[in-house]
Amino acid sequence: MALFLLLGVTVVEVVARHLFGAPLVGAEDLTSMGLTVLVAAAVVCAAQEGTHVSVELIERFAGSGVTRVTDAVARILGAAAAAVAAVALFANGSCGIECGEITGTIAIVHTPFYYALGACMATYSLLLASPLFRGQAAREDDDSRARGI
Repeated sequence: MALFLLLGVTVVEVVARHLFGAPLVGAEDLTSMGLTVLVAAAVVCAAQEGTHVSVELIERFAGSGVTRVTDAVARILGAAAAAVAAVALFANGSCGIECGEITGTIAIVHTPFYYALGACMATYSLLLASPLFRGQAAREDDDSRARGI
């Protein structure tokens, strides 16, 4: 939905600006808020599909046993960081208009966007941690996708 919003606002903005000489007021606000939701959803989607970029330097030097430990540590730290970010986003979102959290041109309140970002970060945290709860090494998931299995 956010992608279609971005596309529609951009097309209307370009047509209005170039053909009619009248830019769309608030287009930047709408596109920045739409892009915020789109990027947050993309982070969760990439985590769900296992398509985040990873570099396999440690395995070359230390072997797969050490990599399992480092992958688990990286997942724990990443899940903790995403959880902290989610809590902070929910806390900032709860303040809303009282704290002046609005866009510059047409005063879109940031509260629902903070909540959407917080939900995405919480989901990302759970997705990072889920292989640890299932007892699977993250390495095995990543390798099976890379080989097309």
